[in-house]
Amino acid sequence: MVDTRSIGQALDRPAASELRSQRPKPRFGSLSRLVSPLAILVLWQLLSVSGLLSPRVLASPIQIVAAGTKLIASGELIIGLGVSFLRVVAGFSIALVVGVLLALISGLSRFGETIIDPSIQMLKAMPFLGLLPLFILWFGIGEVPKVGMVAFGCVFPIYLTLHGGIRGIDRKLIEAGKTLGLGTLGIVRHIVIPGALPSLLVGIRYGLSVAWLSLVVGEQINGSSGIGYIMTYARDFLQTDVIVVCLLVYAAMGLLTDGLVRIIEAYALRWRPAVIA
Repeated sequence: MVDTRSIGQALDRPAASELRSQRPKPRFGSLSRLVSPLAILVLWQLLSVSGLLSPRVLASPIQIVAAGTKLIASGELIIGLGVSFLRVVAGFSIALVVGVLLALISGLSRFGETIIDPSIQMLKAMPFLGLLPLFILWFGIGEVPKVGMVAFGCVFPIYLTLHGGIRGIDRKLIEAGKTLGLGTLGIVRHIVIPGALPSLLVGIRYGLSVAWLSLVVGEQINGSSGIGYIMTYARDFLQTDVIVVCLLVYAAMGLLTDGLVRIIEAYALRWRPAVIA
């Protein structure tokens, strides 16, 4: 005869695997992620010290740190970073205004979409970095072609994401706004912009990454200042340590601008559960 009491006790008793899963696990996850990068740095330094990795191919991590320290102490890196940052701000600001205006016209009107969207799609398919020689012929070798390249490259992700966000807004909300007496500007302000804001912020994040990519190319051609100019000068003298420092600066600035947009996104979209979580 089966003992139902012992069966019930066995069912009430937590399984061994469940008890093991409930035990506090050591918090080494974040530290373990640093093992492989540190191992790469150590191997990199050993290859450089042993002579297997020539400085002309790639400088050692210690040489890169020393070069970065020297550039910061001389002020050359800080000045170049300031110039590059201002170029990104100027070009991206132009792209933001133009991209938002074009997306609003194309997204809110069938006629506007017919006029604007085909041209944008055609230009988007072109390799915009290849337009730099034309920009130099048209605008010279000053600041205009560099800022223009940044603006030209950033306008497409801003336009495409915002246009898609506008088209994704529920038409019932717009009809409800008209019923409540909202005009065109009121609908744009209270319905269209809030509804398409998540898509716009995605486009801004992507556009900022394109901005730094455009600036790398623009500053290395006929540049006289900026991070790209420092890289070009270092390339001519085979200074791989300086080149790596400049690349790390570009990467750091890309992460910084993306982080700033994430902060704005978390604040502007704090009403969304997905953002709060």
